[in-house]
Amino acid sequence: MNRIVLRILAWLLVTAVAIFTLSPIELRPMTGAPADFERLAAFALVGGMFCLAYPRHRIAIVLFLIGVAGLLEVMQHIVPGRHGRSHDFAVKAVAVVTGSILTILIERITTRTSSEPVASQDVS
Repeated sequence: MNRIVLRILAWLLVTAVAIFTLSPIELRPMTGAPADFERLAAFALVGGMFCLAYPRHRIAIVLFLIGVAGLLEVMQHIVPGRHGRSHDFAVKAVAVVTGSILTILIERITTRTSSEPVASQDVS
């Protein structure tokens, strides 16, 4: 996929997460899954998408996204009915790292697999 498209998708995704994080709780989409799983999935996806979009800046991206997670938790204190918690921040930070690592591993495996020569079969 084109890097420009990946970058647009990454920024749209982090923007959506920020909007849902800072909107009143009744406007937040509910999947029925535990809140920690929703946080984990969202931030793992954000981390993975940013690592695909900015492959030369992965460490900086992970640090930036951990900072975004912390900032969103702090900003929740100004939204009525919302509250930032250190536990939520920890889940989000771990998710960013996990999503980034998984994306890098999958990328390396698929790149290695697609670049390996196909073994010729002897049909004698």
